[in-house]
Order: sequence, then structure tokens, then C-alpha cells
Amino acid sequence: MGCSLSYMAVGSRRELRRNQTIDEILTIAVEVMAEVGVAGLSLSEVARRLGIRPPSLYKYFPSRLALFDRLFQLGHQQHLDDFRAGAGAAEPGLPALINAVQAGGRWAMVNQSLAQLLFWRPVPGFEPSAEAYAPSRAMADDVRRMLGDAVERGQLGPGAATAEGAAVLSILVTGMLSQQLANNPGESFEDGQFTRLAPQIFAMFRDRYPPTEEPHGNSRAHRTAQPATRRRGR
Repeated sequence: MGCSLSYMAVGSRRELRRNQTIDEILTIAVEVMAEVGVAGLSLSEVARRLGIRPPSLYKYFPSRLALFDRLFQLGHQQHLDDFRAGAGAAEPGLPALINAVQAGGRWAMVNQSLAQLLFWRPVPGFEPSAEAYAPSRAMADDVRRMLGDAVERGQLGPGAATAEGAAVLSILVTGMLSQQLANNPGESFEDGQFTRLAPQIFAMFRDRYPPTEEPHGNSRAHRTAQPATRRRGR
């Protein structure tokens, strides 16, 4: 039993060290991308900065695309975490969605290299694995749920909670962020030439899918039609 526990302790230390090294590699990779562009990332440069020979890096990432895959997963998980934190800080429905999207936008402005990898296609031949893409799918599910909540609460029309509504929202938000990152990347989300217009973006979305029902499904038409059923007796 003693030997078994000792082996587990050694294994745990090795696993801890391996994870620490992977974290160092990812941190360096982000730094390199910030300096030379996402597509300019190379394993040799990461290895040089880490102080190891390039072949030693293959124990952690067998290829450049494998490193991109882990970076893609890391970025989407961070983005999802901030998105959900933003949602949790506001009332359910449209306020939560707006707060979540703005929190995600702030993350993108702070983590621009990862944002480019996530939202653009800067690396020819790179396709994320299903595992790396999982946080993105989780966020899409969150958006659809919050759109549904907003419709149920009478904050948006039913069309907002459709595939079209989710696509329109994505186009508006990513368009705003892309313009900001491409033209004025040094500005903050709140003061950016394009990102400061986020309230107008959400107003446009609401105008496209205006509320047609009161909360809990009580339609305005039904509410206003009730008086007409009251008739005076002759």
C-alpha cells in the first residue's frame, strides 16, 4: 500500500508539473500572437521563450494546429465564463442577455489575439476539434435560452427566439466587435468608437423583434379585447 501511495504522489507531482508547463506554453503562445499576429505563431518561438528545444515541445503539443486547438478551447472557455458572469449580474431575460454580451465584448477587447482566433479565421487549415468547440456551443445554447426568457417576459417578440433571431444578434454583435478590433484596437469597450454604440445595437435588435406579448403570454390584443365583450343589457 505504501508503494502505491508513493507512486500516486510522484504521478500527481508529474501531472502538476505537466499542467504548469502547458499553462506556461499557452501564456507564451498568446504573447507571441499579440506580437506577430495569430498566424505568425510558431512552435520554435514558443520553445525558445520557454527555454527548451523545439522537439521537447512535442510532448505537450504534437503540432502547431494542436496548440491552436488548445488556445481556441481556452479562449472560448474564458469568454463563456465572462459571458455567464455578466448574465448572472442582471435580471433574467433581455437585461441578462445584454449584460452577458457586453461582458463578452469586454473580454474580447482585453484578449484580442484570442478573440481573433475565435471569431475570425486567421489560420489557414485550422479547424477546431469538437472538444475545443464545446464552450462555443454552450454559449449558443445560453443565448437561445436567454432570448426565450426575453420573449416569455414580453421584452422581445417571438421571432427573436428563432434561429434567425440568434443569427441576427450574432451579426450585429460580431460586426460591432470586428469594426472595433480592426480600426481602433487600443480603445476600451466603453469608450470605443464602435463598441460604445452597443446600446444602439440592442435597440436595433429590439426594433427588429418588438414585443407582441405581455409577460406569461398574455397578449396585448387579448387584453384590449376584453372590454369589447362587456355589453349592456337592454
